[in-house]
Amino acid sequence: MLACMALTVSGKEINVKSPDGKLVVTVDDEQGLLTYRVSYMGQTMLKPSALGLKTDIGDFTRGLTFKEMKENNIDKTYTMTRTKASSAHYVARQADLTYTNSQGLPMTVTFCVSNNDIAYQYSLQAKGDSRLSAVIYNEASSFNFPEGTTTFLTPLSLPMVGWQRTKPSYEEDYKADMPMTERSAFGEGFTFPCLFKVPAGWVLVSETGVGSNYCASHLSDYVAGSGYTVAFPNIGEMQGLGSSWAGIPLPGSTPWRTITLGTTLKPIVETTIPYDVVDPLYEPSQDYKPGRYTWSWLIWQDESVNYDDQVKMIDLSAAMGYEYVLVDNWWDKQIGRDRIVELNRYANSKGVKLLLWYNSNGYANDAPQTPKHCMNTALARNREMAWLKKLGIAGIKVDFLGSDKQENMKLYEDILADANRYGLQVVFHGCTIPRGWERMYPNYVASEAALASENIMFSEYHAKQEGFELTMHPFARNAVGSFDWGGIIMNHHISRDNKSRHRRYTTDIFEMATGIVLQTSVNCVAMYPNNLQDIPQFEIDFLKQLPTTWDEVRFLDGYPTKYVVLARRTGNKWYVAGLNGTQQTKTLQLSLSMFAGQTVQCYIDQPGKKKGMPSTPVLKTLKVDKKGIAKVAIQPMGGLIITR
Repeated sequence: MLACMALTVSGKEINVKSPDGKLVVTVDDEQGLLTYRVSYMGQTMLKPSALGLKTDIGDFTRGLTFKEMKENNIDKTYTMTRTKASSAHYVARQADLTYTNSQGLPMTVTFCVSNNDIAYQYSLQAKGDSRLSAVIYNEASSFNFPEGTTTFLTPLSLPMVGWQRTKPSYEEDYKADMPMTERSAFGEGFTFPCLFKVPAGWVLVSETGVGSNYCASHLSDYVAGSGYTVAFPNIGEMQGLGSSWAGIPLPGSTPWRTITLGTTLKPIVETTIPYDVVDPLYEPSQDYKPGRYTWSWLIWQDESVNYDDQVKMIDLSAAMGYEYVLVDNWWDKQIGRDRIVELNRYANSKGVKLLLWYNSNGYANDAPQTPKHCMNTALARNREMAWLKKLGIAGIKVDFLGSDKQENMKLYEDILADANRYGLQVVFHGCTIPRGWERMYPNYVASEAALASENIMFSEYHAKQEGFELTMHPFARNAVGSFDWGGIIMNHHISRDNKSRHRRYTTDIFEMATGIVLQTSVNCVAMYPNNLQDIPQFEIDFLKQLPTTWDEVRFLDGYPTKYVVLARRTGNKWYVAGLNGTQQTKTLQLSLSMFAGQTVQCYIDQPGKKKGMPSTPVLKTLKVDKKGIAKVAIQPMGGLIITR
């Protein structure tokens, strides 16, 4: 039986168990207040946490009475092309729990509980014949963790600050292993996904299924006794235009709140819950191609967006066998539309396709970069995208979308839907996280939504922080959606001459391993023409065959902000990749069942011959024993790749 109901003196408890019985969600309506709590293998993962909505048709946070429960078993298999796995088998138990408020109006809370994941959403019914829509003012939804929990969180920015008032753009620093009482840096709470180390294991909280149907949300600061609460966007975003509330038709449902948990980090790295509970919103207009792209802007910056430098990048992509070149901001001014036609013709002659950058805004911020006013209205998009289709441009990168309001979420969806009609794939920067978008929108590629590679260019501080940041993302940002980090950086100095400015603080093998550790189906390899002469040939050979689509991922070892080792499979070929984000050598004993008894190729850093000397990248062979055990040492800020 799916759920076991126990009547108590003060209320009614409903237990929804995972298929393996280890995960239990207990819902309670004691004294008319709806709560849920979560245990895993008998250990508390979440203490009683609030449920409910406040809306313009009624208050569904108090005075609630249980009405009915419907049960269902979910068992579905589906395929994906742009995520961590090419297919997923979702087996879960679903409970639709309906409660009425003091006015007799119903609210249904749907829980889907699989072996390591929980997803829940609210549904409301029409109020007679007169109210066929509802405004959601706020949610009571909370996450109340047990004492002793520590956090790995990044704060939400204040609105209308930062570069030309483009924030919030999910580009703030993570803090690791902090107490729950640590306040967010700007008093605005924390952006999804949010990672917690509870006494019994790990919990990742996020949301999925957000498009034009709702605003995107985040978590509030911690409040003792109630935990973290789902919070809506600041009214000041988008210069105050658009509501900070959410609106839904009736009958209608909210997006899904998701919780992934386990005694280890394995379920978090491998979860497919962002895609399990959503469905495609439209069919792809064509077969969108994965691949690799080069990008002059990261190190050569704005002045490189000229015809001659882009020819150099096209030639580089062609030499590496890469599919794309990204031409960044100001191309319409510094190259011109007529010469873009010429540049595109040259790229195609080399077997390379162009991706073009766009500014999203009309009025939402003051970012000056052009092309502007091409993506913010349907008329402008259709005009621009028709031109792009005529040229055969492969995709667009749209930047500066700094708001989580429902109005802005609609803009994301409109850009994606229109782009699909014209055969364009889409990357977003200066933006929010994706929320199931790879499955919902088949031409969606990835988002930035983190302190990404450009900050290594801007600041030596972030160059030094690269190890910390890139060993955080597999457990949070990249766990819930494709991540356009923006570059496997092969220059040793962050400058065009590869000699001046600050240096890169990671090893070559670290950088190469990021191409496996960080997942996106169209990946940036931030090589430059000089790299064809100044890095070893075995590194060039590896980067030439770097895959970007995966059939399977396995978590092998790691700790957020310190180190990570993952295995990814494409077809029959496995890649094991590791990053050490610390200043100490990390010696690991890895269980590599896929290589048991085999001799494999090992890309690794050899320590310097003398203390303080830099390590040297090498390609060697490694014998994995019959039990699949291999012992490796990853150097400080170094990397590891094992394959056959």
